Amino acid sequence: MSSALELGDLRKSFGGLPAMNGVSLRVEAGERRLIIGPNGAGKTTLFNLITGDLERDSGSIRLFGHEVSRLKPHQRAHRGLARTYQIITLFPKDSLQHNIVLSLLGLRRMRWGTFKALARYTEVEEEAREVLKRVGLEHLSRRPIAEVAYGEKRRLEIAMALAQKPKLLLLDEPLAGLSREERAAMKDLIGRIPREVTVVMIEHDMDTALDLAERITVLHYGSVIVEGTRAEIIADPKTREVYLGD
Repeated sequence: MSSALELGDLRKSFGGLPAMNGVSLRVEAGERRLIIGPNGAGKTTLFNLITGDLERDSGSIRLFGHEVSRLKPHQRAHRGLARTYQIITLFPKDSLQHNIVLSLLGLRRMRWGTFKALARYTEVEEEAREVLKRVGLEHLSRRPIAEVAYGEKRRLEIAMALAQKPKLLLLDEPLAGLSREERAAMKDLIGRIPREVTVVMIEHDMDTALDLAERITVLHYGSVIVEGTRAEIIADPKTREVYLGD
């Protein structure tokens, strides 16, 4: 099986303090991988290095066999990488549909047509409605972001990422701040992402997230300390020591 993501001895320091301390991992195409670890373990830093939001100090980042360490974030997006963020990043005064339209335009040449009103891109508007339908938000398509619930904003973020038809999707704490019912709906949404999309997820809600993952990587102080299946991770004493508090 080919790999979707390969990291080799990835390192990043801030002011001399190592945040990423030689991380190496391999995620197979179609895999569901969960990244866990205590606060400060380096999980979001890892995502920022993969996407290019942060520049690595050293090490390699390969997407589907291609080295991308020197590529800008938008160039990595064009190679099939999409992500969500721990802190919601939406346009609050715009409608849900308009947010999806902007996401769709992000990887298309038509985004350079600055003299044409967005409303005239009827095919993009129709596609945006279909994307919203996939995540159960079509009834709110014209509603401003500021007027919808937090859980609906979380679903919209994933919809925006999926609209770009990614091959590798990074989800940064998609269950954070959700109610029990919203977590169940989000879990169902993530579970329905097609297998053509490889999913790597950071999450603190282990009980819910472990059900979605085939393999788990545990980070601690910027290093991989355990990697394996759910049973292997739960049974490993290092996991209990640094994450479960035993």
